[in-house]
Amino acid sequence: MKPISQDNPWGVVGNSRMVATGHPLAAQAAARMLREGGSAIDAAIAADAVLGVVEPMATGIGGDVLAMVVPPGEAPLSYNGTGRAPAQFSLDALDRLPGRRIPERHVFSVTVPGVVRGWHDLHSRFGRLPWQRLFQAAIQAARGGFPVAPVAAREWALFEPVLRLDPVSAALYRADALPRAGETFANPELAAVLEAIANEGPDAFYLGAPAVAAERAVQQRGGALAQADFAGHSGHFAPPASARFRGLTVLECPPNTHGIAVLHALQALDALSLDPADPATTVAMVEHMGRAMQHAKETVADPAGNTVCTVVVDDSGLAVTLMSSIFKRFGSGIAAPGCGFVLQNRGFGFSQPGHINGPGPGKRPYHTVVPAAVLKDGAFHAGLGVVGGAMQPQGHVQLITRLAAWGQPLQAAIDAPRWRLEADRALALETGMPPEVAAALRAAGYHEPQGLGELGGRSDFGGAQVVLRDPAGRLIGGSDPRKDGMALAV
Repeated sequence: MKPISQDNPWGVVGNSRMVATGHPLAAQAAARMLREGGSAIDAAIAADAVLGVVEPMATGIGGDVLAMVVPPGEAPLSYNGTGRAPAQFSLDALDRLPGRRIPERHVFSVTVPGVVRGWHDLHSRFGRLPWQRLFQAAIQAARGGFPVAPVAAREWALFEPVLRLDPVSAALYRADALPRAGETFANPELAAVLEAIANEGPDAFYLGAPAVAAERAVQQRGGALAQADFAGHSGHFAPPASARFRGLTVLECPPNTHGIAVLHALQALDALSLDPADPATTVAMVEHMGRAMQHAKETVADPAGNTVCTVVVDDSGLAVTLMSSIFKRFGSGIAAPGCGFVLQNRGFGFSQPGHINGPGPGKRPYHTVVPAAVLKDGAFHAGLGVVGGAMQPQGHVQLITRLAAWGQPLQAAIDAPRWRLEADRALALETGMPPEVAAALRAAGYHEPQGLGELGGRSDFGGAQVVLRDPAGRLIGGSDPRKDGMALAV
């Protein structure tokens, strides 16, 4: 991890337009949209499309999208673009699985992708530029190739075994000759699909060849995903859930996400002094976070990892935090033949049958993606997201506490070492955690995690992207050194 910048612990400063996202090519695509007169939504979609090309282990058109939108002078909105289980999903099929739970990389874990429809819904409401224009940078990167970034290359190699679960994925993502950092990787199949989406709209995806290919890939493995599931997909706008913390209003996405865990933890912490010099403060943060996450696991479900994040503010004051994901690295590992993308494995988020979050036909699973925003005196103050599955709400609480309660500079707050609860009392501590804080946490009964899933013992401490407005009205952008991204004033 890169160290805190002693010269500029605050972040990138700008006056009217700011981008923070997970890859330089995505930042450049977003900046180009803003310079051409596009809205924050246009810029965020362009960046997200690029991220699906350059970080295929994290996101893509086979995944879901959620967003938090703060229009100037209007009520904020969340957008839920999460997909559902297949309509023909059978609970009887779970009888042969251990504990009747859907495994991480199983064909039953595949849910309908929501990204493309979500992009279109957001653009229809808040876009300024022509739809076709938003995808040119992503198409160019996919067709012409791009240099693989260092963090992406490391994760590509780490999750090579996932690619080998499916011969189409193995060939598509070069399992036999994994691209190293700096090497060029191209995905012409994905370029063709993105070009069709740009020219024909979302129906090119939901009614076209990708739906046919996905059905074939899933059903030949015994799954139920069908073209009709693609055709029937829809997302929706909804008012955010909110809570007060240190005089600010924190906005999170409502269920089926675990954004409410952030709000429950912050409400409990707001009553405490939260002295940053006292190790007991961090112990309290971990304890309240654990209770909030347990409550979410027991209550979050459809009300009707791995992720990427982009935060953009445009010259009108429109702000968006947009996050997309295929869940675990390389999702289900099942690729849509000839289309250049893998399908997500969000069905792993279901609990056992009978639980409020139990699986069912057409049902949305518990979802870890939680784009957020913060209001001050009713107006936009910050947009933020922290990628990394269960790290997301934990990252929100740590970042918001550092910024709102401790008054830390933005980039310093992002760079600071983090903790991550991986199970009840299993707590991973990032290198650089102050020794007295680590001692207090271990004395409180939190032990180092071991053997807990794919990342057990080598925890993912997330990757934050943040844009905030300071008291002088300037925009400050921060991007996490744990990822390949950057903040860019436009």
